[in-house]
Amino acid sequence: MPESLLPSHDHDVPWPPAPTNRPAKIAWLMPSLIEGSGGHRTILQNARALIDRGHECHLFIEQASAPDHATTQEELARAREQLLMYFGYDDPNIHLGFEVPGTFNLVFATAWYTAPYAAWSPVACKAYFVQDFEAMFMPMGDGYLMAENSYRLGLTPITIGRWLTHKLSAEFSAFGSYFDFCADHDVYRPLGSIPRERAVCMICQPEKPRRCSRIGIEALGIVKHHRPDVKILLYGSKERPDVWYDHEWHGLLDVRGCNEVYNRSSVGLCISSSNPSRIPFEMMSSGLPVVDIHRENNLYDQPDAAVLLAGPRPEDIAAAIIELLDDEPRRGAMSANGLSFMARRSLEYGYTQFIEAVETLLEGRESEFVAVSRGLRPSYHRAAIIGGPGPAQPRSIVEDGARAAWLAALEARQVLAASIELDSILNSRTWRLFDGLKRMPPFSILARMRWGPDWQRADPHEDPRSRLHRVRTSRTYRFIAASKATPLYRWYSARRHADRTSP
Repeated sequence: MPESLLPSHDHDVPWPPAPTNRPAKIAWLMPSLIEGSGGHRTILQNARALIDRGHECHLFIEQASAPDHATTQEELARAREQLLMYFGYDDPNIHLGFEVPGTFNLVFATAWYTAPYAAWSPVACKAYFVQDFEAMFMPMGDGYLMAENSYRLGLTPITIGRWLTHKLSAEFSAFGSYFDFCADHDVYRPLGSIPRERAVCMICQPEKPRRCSRIGIEALGIVKHHRPDVKILLYGSKERPDVWYDHEWHGLLDVRGCNEVYNRSSVGLCISSSNPSRIPFEMMSSGLPVVDIHRENNLYDQPDAAVLLAGPRPEDIAAAIIELLDDEPRRGAMSANGLSFMARRSLEYGYTQFIEAVETLLEGRESEFVAVSRGLRPSYHRAAIIGGPGPAQPRSIVEDGARAAWLAALEARQVLAASIELDSILNSRTWRLFDGLKRMPPFSILARMRWGPDWQRADPHEDPRSRLHRVRTSRTYRFIAASKATPLYRWYSARRHADRTSP
């Protein structure tokens, strides 16, 4: 954003802001509520910032497509309860569904499938609160293209971070504005009471493919092989990931628990393959040097003085982490630079940027966003860190050993998973029934004539992955799967399991 559109202060932002002289009535189209959702929390935080400014915000929440016989009033009461319980948001202006009357001054879409409702609404001023390039969440196909098409509906985007504003303007001529990644300075800060350890922390969320947990785990496996004294601290999900080396698993942490982990660590790893996460900025606010991957999505928001961007291979990420672990003065400089970079980026600073963008739009001055969008340039200028064997780098014996170690561990996990699935199939009642039928004389005779006398003899040394593939592609397995997909079988199965669970 040009400096003329940025708040003039450097550090402290007066909050709450002075009341506006032109209060507006603003509608937000929100996806159904999810406990712990960072996306919902960001929407509600910025809606609350507008309310603090004096605007009137209404939430229009996605209504369940198959309600469990609840009345509209009961569903609305449940939504209010969830907003308060999940996010601490308490406001009377809550509605169900995406039908927004024309009495509003502005309507916000907040997810790709809410965008058409905003575009078709009778509200004159239409905007798009964009937190990520959602098309990247889906395989290439209808879903990907429909998410992309949401940026072609004429909505003015206001994005979190600068890369999204650049991308939407460059690729879809959707000119908009942004607010920067910020951090809660009351939470994310250096703690003198916690000494730094020779440790690397990583947010590990297998349920979010864009966080690339498998690549991160393999990268830290290489680090652990080369630097066995380094502690590995993982957190971020309810379900513990499959990790073959010594590590600490912290599961889901509250914000203060995250800050404690950042203060214990020497290097933080957060992989962002779409829009950057808030995590690297919160790590920097805690004084922690950050490693991420060198892709365009990370070049417009991350500073090269406090972040090290590596190639996307585990070897590259491991090389960047080891480079920092072995260079204490550089870590100290990056820590100081990160604290300086985040010093003015309080949550209130981001809210102020957002309010200015919204009020620019409400005043009909959205043409100013063309210059904002076109003026964005990368903030990271270093080349990617590349580790391990490359075109001009011979593979070392140590690197061979590290790669062999994690490949062997990966193969062992695959074989175990195949064995478990194979046992589950072969010991099921349906499979045993068909197996018994195959052993009856009529079928057995025909099978011997067609495939020879050893047609059903299993090789005890066969790789379980190969056998699982043969089983899953067999006619028997496909017939069973097709049978279980029929309405008759589903009806029978539902009655059977209902009988089992009835008192």
